[in-house]
Amino acid sequence: MINENLIILREKNRLSQEDVAEVVGVSRQTVAKWESGASTPDIQKCDDLSQLFNVTVDNLLHYSERNEGMPMPTKGKHVFGLVTLGEKGQIVIPKKCRDVFNLKQGDSLLVLGDEKQGIGMIKPEELLHFYNGFSQVMKNGK
Repeated sequence: MINENLIILREKNRLSQEDVAEVVGVSRQTVAKWESGASTPDIQKCDDLSQLFNVTVDNLLHYSERNEGMPMPTKGKHVFGLVTLGEKGQIVIPKKCRDVFNLKQGDSLLVLGDEKQGIGMIKPEELLHFYNGFSQVMKNGK
């Protein structure tokens, strides 16, 4: 997967093999070998590549755009899969999502919507924390 991902990410970011090589400190021929699958980058170079493309090392190594049906998410962004709206409007949040955000049964989520950007959910205490920080900044005139 890494060879395919390198090609996709390099092209998406409009970088040449030379550009990538310069940033990670290797030759253009080395990048070409990685992309052809003739060799693979060591762990340090994988970390350098993941930082260059702002993706996780795990996604760089294992993500399959073909299997997932969508581009690789950037670091800190997640695609947890589709959910189906139930008869009464309920949804089941995927387990991986619950684990990442430490959501447990009985937790409350505030549902926000923007007609152009979509729906989002946030824990009410996180919104309150944001609001308090914002209020303090405004109070101090910063």
